[in-house]
Amino acid sequence: MNAPSHPHLPRGLYLLCDDTVLPELSLVDKAARLVAGGARVVQLRMKRTPAREALAAARQVVALCRREGVLCLVNDRVDLALLADADGVHVGDEDVPPEDARALLGPGRWVGVTVRDVAGARAAQAAGADYVGLGPLFATTTKQVPAPVMGLEAFAAVVRESPLPVVGIGGVGLANIARVAAAGAHCAAVVSDALLAADITERVRLLMAAFEQGRSGA
Repeated sequence: MNAPSHPHLPRGLYLLCDDTVLPELSLVDKAARLVAGGARVVQLRMKRTPAREALAAARQVVALCRREGVLCLVNDRVDLALLADADGVHVGDEDVPPEDARALLGPGRWVGVTVRDVAGARAAQAAGADYVGLGPLFATTTKQVPAPVMGLEAFAAVVRESPLPVVGIGGVGLANIARVAAAGAHCAAVVSDALLAADITERVRLLMAAFEQGRSGA
């Protein structure tokens, strides 16, 4: 197994560019607005986009993120990540196993894994992952079959024991992101709260400010 050979995941907003949320806006336009607001990481999640369109969009979003110094990951699809020269992938329970993703991507790209507990975080580290996504913290509408909500107390307990940086996932928005940061999240993943805002870029700025406020304990 190849071990990671790059710095830790950037701390802050981990924003999902999802083709099922605000589908009338292109993935590239969504990504541009997320990046303009201060995204540190953009994850491309393309569940409905046909393969050729997905690859073309991924290449454009990767190029945009690279120009702006933002990390760009692809959800699930190791093949798309490689073809688009993305910075890495995020895999879930039913996707390519993280050790296989690491073997395919090599040590220079990021691999993130969705987990539910400390044991999962330790297994992810052993498989060569760089970070874990942990949740859902709150009720969410972006998953067809969401897992049970874990809440912030259980989240904080896992963060304290996790050997890897933890991204808080599931139902995170402006109303609760400060509490997610205060619970020890390295990043907070946001989907609908950003993409469905009247002004996506301004919403991202507000989310970033709230995250930093939560980190500082203000």
